[in-house]
Amino acid sequence: MKSRLLSIITVAALSLTTVPEEAAAQDIHFSQFYETSILRNPGLIGLFNGDYKVSANYRNQWNSISHPFVTGQISVEGRIPVDDEIADFFSVGLLANYDKAGALDMKTMSVYPAVSYSKSLEDEHNSYISVGFTGGYLQRSFDPSKMTVNNQYVNGSFNPDNPTGENITDNTLTYWDLGAGVSFSSGGGENSVTSYFFGASAYHFTKPKTSFYNNDLVHLEMRWNANAGVNHRINESIGFMAQVNYTSQGKYSELIGGGLVSWKRASERQSDPLFIFYVGALYRLKDAVIPVVKLDYMRYSFGISYDVNVSGLKAATSLRGGYELSVVKTGLFADPKWQKSRTVCPHFFY
Repeated sequence: MKSRLLSIITVAALSLTTVPEEAAAQDIHFSQFYETSILRNPGLIGLFNGDYKVSANYRNQWNSISHPFVTGQISVEGRIPVDDEIADFFSVGLLANYDKAGALDMKTMSVYPAVSYSKSLEDEHNSYISVGFTGGYLQRSFDPSKMTVNNQYVNGSFNPDNPTGENITDNTLTYWDLGAGVSFSSGGGENSVTSYFFGASAYHFTKPKTSFYNNDLVHLEMRWNANAGVNHRINESIGFMAQVNYTSQGKYSELIGGGLVSWKRASERQSDPLFIFYVGALYRLKDAVIPVVKLDYMRYSFGISYDVNVSGLKAATSLRGGYELSVVKTGLFADPKWQKSRTVCPHFFY
């Protein structure tokens, strides 16, 4: 008899594999996707205000209907100017994430170094074309002691001593991943009150096998991303930002986008405001409405969002999806060779 375990692993554990559309298998993702450059497009690393950026995200989902899905990540990005003669710069980054899902404690851990090169078009709008690459190492595992299968049910009664009949010799998988992306960023208006970008990326070029049953037909589908965003200052105090991200992977697709309105309290240095308060909402198509609140204080940023589930699961979830937290720190280096890069690099926040 085909075991329940096989279905669970195929749907929940082998996320990103070639599975039916209704399984909604996918990579890990965050509602505050604009804080996860390496995860969505390595061509976007380095596009921030500062010389370096450190960020952390935490997501807790589906407490209302199952064992919670918990996802976290930490990333570091930095810019390196080429020289004093040209405005080009390198960007380097490192992403580490962790995900645990379901009753079997399906765990995914990965590390993604990334690098990009941003070529200045040397125009009055500080336009750049950026190309980035990333390569990741991933490990996936589950706890076989927590599984139950059909063979353990006899006449409607569960007996844990009954053999499972499963032929799983290893509950851990490891594999390598490759991704690349490109972006165009620029600005406009007097004093560059508007900045924008758009880009595209692809992951899983190697399509690694991800089957605990050593099935050669089970592998990761390539994931394609399209990204765009705009930031605009209406006046010295009020502004808004809007971003959108589209993902396509096998039969799965996701479209998420929205915007935040911001209010800035100025400090003595207009380029370094005391704090900026953002409020707005995102929408993940056919899945969730996501209110967002964000606060920038000096060079620290704190964000909180909540997924209000509006998909077909809303009858079971009572609209409850999950919450997400983000913390970001940007900073400047004292070395004067970063000064020129700092003044010409595209900025997508105040």
